[in-house]
Amino acid sequence: MIQKALTIAGSDCGGGAGVQADLKTFQELNVYGMSAITAVTAQNTRGVQGVYPLSAEAVIDQLTSIAEDLPPKAIKTGMLVNEDIISHVADFVRLHSWKKLVVDPVMIAKGGAALLEREAVNALINELIPLAFVVTPNIPEAEAITGHEILTEADIKRAAKILFQMGAKHVVIKGGHQSHAQSSQATDILFDGKRFYEFSSPRVFTPHTHGTGCTFSAVITAQLAKGLTVNESVQTAKQFITAAISDSLGIGSEHGPTNHWAYHAGMNA
Repeated sequence: MIQKALTIAGSDCGGGAGVQADLKTFQELNVYGMSAITAVTAQNTRGVQGVYPLSAEAVIDQLTSIAEDLPPKAIKTGMLVNEDIISHVADFVRLHSWKKLVVDPVMIAKGGAALLEREAVNALINELIPLAFVVTPNIPEAEAITGHEILTEADIKRAAKILFQMGAKHVVIKGGHQSHAQSSQATDILFDGKRFYEFSSPRVFTPHTHGTGCTFSAVITAQLAKGLTVNESVQTAKQFITAAISDSLGIGSEHGPTNHWAYHAGMNA
């Protein structure tokens, strides 16, 4: 039986991130992908040229259509843009008792453009993170949410505990943004409220990392939809994104997209 996964996120016309990256990832992992679009963006590998939010009503209408006929096994959120959309999505998740919710707290694009309004951060903290089965911030996002600077592994673990105390059942803090790190390894840390788990891979130095966060959280969502555990899902996400970064497509002039079919290409080589 095919399982269904839903992404609630923005559209990236360049195809590297957002809904487009999520649907590519779902397809690669053999789940049926669905989407509720929160905003249309004009962007490419050079940056974001425009953000055009949909109304909260439009987002909820999409979610209602899906819930009534195609209920998902797992859901992820990406770019939610503003407080109104976050609040409505959170209400909808509670109403439909969607338990396997992966929250990717998208705040800033690879090129530096803001993708979440400043006043929406409190709504993210107070309304959405408490519903998260898994929350997957990178280090700058974890710093913005917790209010603490992250420079060391101890800082990462402190931030993970704070996010867990906010209500998330599992916290994954991604280590790829540790700009100070000279380590040859990129390490993501999972906290389940009791134990920390580390997932390491060789650090790949490349500008072609557009959409890595979206893709990483989409892998977790797809695997959860198929009934895998959080640990198993994060392990696959680490392997998937490492392959996607390592086998660059070389598309675009600046922050190019990752290679969504590299994971299976490597397995079949």
